[in-house]
Amino acid sequence: MRSHTSPPDPVRQELARRTAALGWAAEMQVPTEQGTFLSVLTAAVAPRRAIEIGTFTGYSSLCIARALPPGGQLLCLDINDEWTSIAREYWAKAGVDDRVELRLGPAAQTLAALPVEPTFGLAFLDADKTSYITYYEQLVPRMLPGGLILVDNVFQYGAVVEEHNTDPSVSAVRRFNDHLADDPRVESVMLPLADGLTIARRLP
Repeated sequence: MRSHTSPPDPVRQELARRTAALGWAAEMQVPTEQGTFLSVLTAAVAPRRAIEIGTFTGYSSLCIARALPPGGQLLCLDINDEWTSIAREYWAKAGVDDRVELRLGPAAQTLAALPVEPTFGLAFLDADKTSYITYYEQLVPRMLPGGLILVDNVFQYGAVVEEHNTDPSVSAVRRFNDHLADDPRVESVMLPLADGLTIARRLP
């Protein structure tokens, strides 16, 4: 699959190597093919405003920001200054730092402070799994009709189908998957991309 996907450019490759050097935390970075998918989807949707919850070292946000239309803006929410400092560095290297705003702090609080009105055309959710339903419920009323919410790690490496698995993150994602599937406000599809990616389209 990767050999038949457009390869990442040198900035993305360098950021991936920089992230890999972090050790165990590197697994939080989206894989190459998912990053390219985010770029393709963002370019197709052409949102004026996008939001990402869970930025880490900035690989996914870089892919989204690069594909925004002229004047498009990406709001990134995270709590870790150390990791997002790497993101800032590579946003600048890629020449997209003027398109990205980073807000540090608990994402639920930051989201709650945003106007409760349709604003975003694209959202990418890749943060603490136990808060997925909370973030999702905060995002839905802030999405434009037809806007897309992309949710990462919905497979939990296959553990969501293991009924005996009571790991907090696995249980939370299992509940989230059911919650989203039953939501009449969206049309959704779960894709076998990377660790599972769900796309939900906000209905009018």
